[in-house]
Amino acid sequence: MSFLRPAKFFLSLSAVLSVAGLVLLVVPGPILSIDFTGGTLMELATSAETTKESLADAVGTFGGEEPIGNVAISRTKDASYLLRMRSLSNEEHLALLSHLENKLGTLQERQFTIIGPTVGETLKERAIWALIIASVAIVLYVAFAFRKVPRKLSPWRFGIIAVVTLLHDILVTAGIFVIISHTTSFEFDTLFVTALLTILGYSVNDTIVIFDRIRDNLANQDRGEDFAAVAERSLQQSIARSINTSVSTLIMLVALFALGSDSIRWFVLTLITGAVVGTYSSIFLATPLLVYWRSAQRK
Repeated sequence: MSFLRPAKFFLSLSAVLSVAGLVLLVVPGPILSIDFTGGTLMELATSAETTKESLADAVGTFGGEEPIGNVAISRTKDASYLLRMRSLSNEEHLALLSHLENKLGTLQERQFTIIGPTVGETLKERAIWALIIASVAIVLYVAFAFRKVPRKLSPWRFGIIAVVTLLHDILVTAGIFVIISHTTSFEFDTLFVTALLTILGYSVNDTIVIFDRIRDNLANQDRGEDFAAVAERSLQQSIARSINTSVSTLIMLVALFALGSDSIRWFVLTLITGAVVGTYSSIFLATPLLVYWRSAQRK
């Protein structure tokens, strides 16, 4: 089976998905959590009979002067609940507590924190810089690791293509979760950025394994064998390992998604999405891009 033969289709598909992800990040844009926008964080200890759904219903019936808007609710390991919402005034805060006590009975407020917009903006900038620095570091590392490839193949080419595939993975994953943020209670938060950085590391590892096989095969290249044939052979030798690694990782992640805490469920779903997209890009995007770049250079 040739993996390079349908390369044009997969490259076109990847381009469309990447552009779609980029557009979704702008219009309509993600729903950001209070980590980035600023807002209110409350931790409430309730009775054992209170569920996440009943708490959400109680919050939803609160009628203040202004709509309370989207409220993200998660359960902690201490059986309390964390509520993240827009900034509340002191009057709104007291009114909400009174309303919840009327609906749910006795409760205890363990934490009430207001995150200012300046702090949220700082976190947003740091998150962007973290992604940029990670991408640059990957280019430098891959270029250094492949510095001994034949002179006709620049080591920088391997690093740049590795980062192109990573940007594809990030844009596609982020685009999917923009849609999810507008249809569920999910919000882009610092844990989501952590998941994206994890995806960067996972995806580049899969890509480097295939690139490393290409480098080894180039050292033992048959006379007259062109680069596309070497890349095809390397991909076929590596694909079983890549798929087996991805499947074993997905088994663990799916189990964690099904059995883990609600507080990390979106984080785990992001990793699952990134693992699938990353495996796809390592096989159907990275190597074909390397072959096409080499072919364009020779023309």
